[in-house]
Amino acid sequence: MKQIELDISAIRQSDSQNNAYVLLLNEINGNRQLPIVIGWCEARAIAIGLEEKEKVTRPLTHDLFKTFGDKFKIKIEKVIIHTLIEGIFHASFYCENTNTGEKNTIDARTSDAIAIAIRYKCPIFTYEDILERAGIIINAGKTQIINISIKKEKTKNPKESNIKSFSVSKLKQLLEQAIEKEDYETASKIRDEINSRENK
Repeated sequence: MKQIELDISAIRQSDSQNNAYVLLLNEINGNRQLPIVIGWCEARAIAIGLEEKEKVTRPLTHDLFKTFGDKFKIKIEKVIIHTLIEGIFHASFYCENTNTGEKNTIDARTSDAIAIAIRYKCPIFTYEDILERAGIIINAGKTQIINISIKKEKTKNPKESNIKSFSVSKLKQLLEQAIEKEDYETASKIRDEINSRENK
């Protein structure tokens, strides 16, 4: 199956959920983006990895993983986002022991896999069917990394509109509006609802 390379486009705070962020991955040779909703800790770990100038007093988990890997000659070759089940992305990273040549594939949360890929400067891939199901076509822009506060906010339960009550044609209109407003989290939910109805 053909692998499609992705690049990190932006990390943006969710408009509808406190302590939630949307990680946007650009299709490198195309015009699609893959939005993935992640938590505050994961967003901060990815942002710190991208903003190499930012220093932390003690190594974070992903930095510790990189130090451990370097010590034992483990190289991460690539990360693949390979599965989407009930709105949750699944990923694996492919690693090699450069001393022995032994290769292994390790299952990981997508946010962790991406945070590690950044530190190893290795490519991130997905498959066409994942982009077909979950991708959003928009104009690609430059990478935008927001400043993620170290102070965590209290979690609130946001009110969500009942998208199940709308027709498919109305949902498609709402999807276009959400993309125009760059509300990718809402766009993802609407897209999932449209897909679930059209695939019945």
